[in-house]
Amino acid sequence: MVKVKRWLRHLFMPPWAWRRAFPQATLDAIEAAIRESETRHSGEIRFAIENSLPASWVWRGVTGRHRALEVFSFLRVWDTEHNSGVLVYLLMADHDIEIIADRGIAARVSAAAWEGVAQSMEAAFRQGEFARGVLDGIGQISATLETHFPPGKRNPDELPDRPMIVPHGYK
Repeated sequence: MVKVKRWLRHLFMPPWAWRRAFPQATLDAIEAAIRESETRHSGEIRFAIENSLPASWVWRGVTGRHRALEVFSFLRVWDTEHNSGVLVYLLMADHDIEIIADRGIAARVSAAAWEGVAQSMEAAFRQGEFARGVLDGIGQISATLETHFPPGKRNPDELPDRPMIVPHGYK
């Protein structure tokens, strides 16, 4: 029954649903927060929103975590000099946040720490406070990265700061 409910949620999710939660001003604020954050550490943060998955993927059991790993690869978040990329992935149809850290970060920061950030973001989302949830989450991620990855003399911006809206069925 759960599988059918999830499948229907993805099948009937309007393609514009993400815009209600993330209007242009919110996307601009997220981009500015990421840009400012990356001046305080040597990590790289990407934020991606996917409205829904193709119904056939949901039926086959593709989870938010599995999809986040794919998006991490497609967006080349792993392709940073110090393996210090972090993807914050939101699957709107499932109200699911997944945080994927590259191996350089994963060696120093536990998965439980990222799960705590994701849970606080999800709590804000349940209250309809998407901007606050993302901005607070970016703040928490930044604080963690500042501790483990201080900025060096050379701190290039290796990944785009603009939130990515993942097209339906993107591969």
